[in-house]
Parts: sequence; C-alpha cells; structure tokens
Amino acid sequence: MNVVIAPDSFKGSLSAIQASEIMGKAIKSVDADSQAVLKPMADGGEGTLESFLASTDGVRIAITCTGPLGEKIDTTYGIIDSNTAVIECASIAGLVQVPEDKRNPDFTTTFGIGEAMLDALDEGCTSIVLGLGGSATNDGGLGMLLALGMKAWNVNGEEVGPFGKDVQHITGVSFEAIDKRLSHTDIKVACDVDNPLCGERGATSVYGPQKGLPTEKIMPYDNALNQYGKAVESALNKQLQNVAGAGAAGGLGFALLAIDGKLVSGAKLLADTMNVEKEIRDADLVLTGEGRSDEQTLYGKAPGYIASLAKHYQVPVVLVSGSLDGDLDTLREYFTGCFSIVNKPISLEKCMEQAEKLLYEQTKQVVHLIRCLENHQRA
Repeated sequence: MNVVIAPDSFKGSLSAIQASEIMGKAIKSVDADSQAVLKPMADGGEGTLESFLASTDGVRIAITCTGPLGEKIDTTYGIIDSNTAVIECASIAGLVQVPEDKRNPDFTTTFGIGEAMLDALDEGCTSIVLGLGGSATNDGGLGMLLALGMKAWNVNGEEVGPFGKDVQHITGVSFEAIDKRLSHTDIKVACDVDNPLCGERGATSVYGPQKGLPTEKIMPYDNALNQYGKAVESALNKQLQNVAGAGAAGGLGFALLAIDGKLVSGAKLLADTMNVEKEIRDADLVLTGEGRSDEQTLYGKAPGYIASLAKHYQVPVVLVSGSLDGDLDTLREYFTGCFSIVNKPISLEKCMEQAEKLLYEQTKQVVHLIRCLENHQRA
C-alpha cells in the first residue's frame, strides 16, 4: 500500500514534521510492506519554514533583525533552490514572541521582515516566499516598507516611526528610495485569508482584538489604516486596499501587494514545491490532520487542500485530528473519513501532553481498518 502522509501541525503539541513521522511509524507497525511518503504541510503560518526545509535541500540562514517589539532578535529564514528565500513572519513578528501582558499593536512592528528580505537580496536571492500567519502586528506593513526604503511623513513633514501607533500620523509616502532590487524579485505571499485592509472584515476589526487591541481603538485604527492605505495607493497609482488578502497579518498583505507581491494559497504553494499532487495521484491512501478541524478546514487550510487533491484523483483521504467540531457532514464531502485522536474523556492539557501516543494509536486503528476491508474485498 502506497500512503501519502501530509498533515499540518498539531499546534501546541506536534509540528507537521513530528506528526508525519508518528503517522508513518504507525502505518509500518500495521503493514511493514507499505510505502509511506512523508509530506509535512503548512499554510503560511508557524511551521511553514520547517516544512519547506524538510522537503527540499534548502539551507537555514541565521540573522539578527528587529523583533515584533522593536528589540533585536536572533532568528532564521531559509534558502531553497539556491535563489529562493523562505521567510516565516511568525518567527520575526509573531504573536507567540510577545508576552500576553505586552500585546498591543501600538508597539509592534514588521520592520524585521523587511530586514530579512534585504538580507535575502544580499545573498543573491531573486525570489522570496513569505508566510504571513501568526503576526503580532497591525501596522499595515509600514515597518517592512520603511526597512525596504519607503519614506513616510506626518503633517509637519517629519518622518514617522515603524510601529503601529505611527500609522495614524501618516499623511504622505514616497517609494522613490525603495530598494531597486525588489523590482526584479519574484515575491510570493503564502496567505490563507481573503480579508481587505479596512472595514468590518478588515485587518483591525477581525484580528486586532486577538493581538491586544482594545475595542475603543478598533475604529480609530481602521481609519488610520485607511488613510495610510490611500497615501500608498496615491503614490503608486494602484488600488490595493480591497484586494482579497490585503488585510492578512495586520495589513502586511497590503504592503506586499504594494511591492508587487502575489498573494497565493499557502497550502498550494508548499504542495507545489513538494510535488504533493504527483504523489497523491499515485497513492492508494492519503492521511492528513491538524490540531482542530471544522468547516474552516476546507477554506485555505492545509488538510482541506490535500483533501481537494485526493478527491480530484479519487484517492481515499482520511482526516486524523486533535479534535473535530462543527458540521462533520460538510467535511465528509471531501474526506473519506474524519477521526479525532481523543479516544476517551480527557482534558485538553492531557490530550496535548499525550498527542504523540494518541496520534500513533488512532493512525494504527485507521490503517488496520482499511487493511481489513482490502483483505475482505480480495477474498
């Protein structure tokens, strides 16, 4: 039996790589002759860089750059195919990097992402892939653009800073000093949301509160991003605010559109890089999973994309996740079967502690069932 194993991470407990390896061992324990092809997935958020590096001959590049709170941090990005940089925003301006008592978009910035891009250009990269998930910022990508050379000023003609609070003071911008190498760089943006920059579905209204933005600041922030967005659009003579995905990562999607970045499905981008479609086409079974699955799994999430490929090639695909919620009938329109790793009453804390064992055992159960059905059909 040829099995493709392509889970996302089980956030807080297992990386996509760990989950893939555990599921692979479980399959071998049931059917030692099976062929397990590991394709750890991600959709642009935390774990994207690890998945890219695990599936290519890429190298990890260590850098010191500006972190989400403006401090210097040590982090990494990757280079694959000799000239393509993979930058994970969650590891530079991520929410997980900011203590809960310091989460406030006024004082967070995407400046370090621009610094990482410049480092990649210095390394000779002509292509950049950015994963946008998990940011702590709501600066509309102002910090990143300033790092890349854009100028922005207030009503007094003074240059503004790179933090979220500085967005509200912008009255004009100039791209004349932006790094010229960007015009010859292919920029792909792994993004799994379609929010515009502003409005009820915009960056601030939808994602601001989870980043520490008080309710009373949502409208002023939204208005400030709108004013900043208009300044950028005017300077470039482009209409970008309402492009699907402009509101991703606190408006970082908008800033990347401004420098001709192309917003694409993160799951598709990674799957294409790893030739997942070819492997699924030739598979007898596909296994995928994630920490929590519901109807949203089908909209931009890695397991949903894997399921769509399997359905196209009429290959059975099984979802094995930490928990299942919502309308499972909707999920079963794409997945042959949906299973939770929880097999008895257990607290969330215990489930996360025992995730490795639970995933291993449930995968064994699924594969054992499938082998029994196959043997019965042959008989």
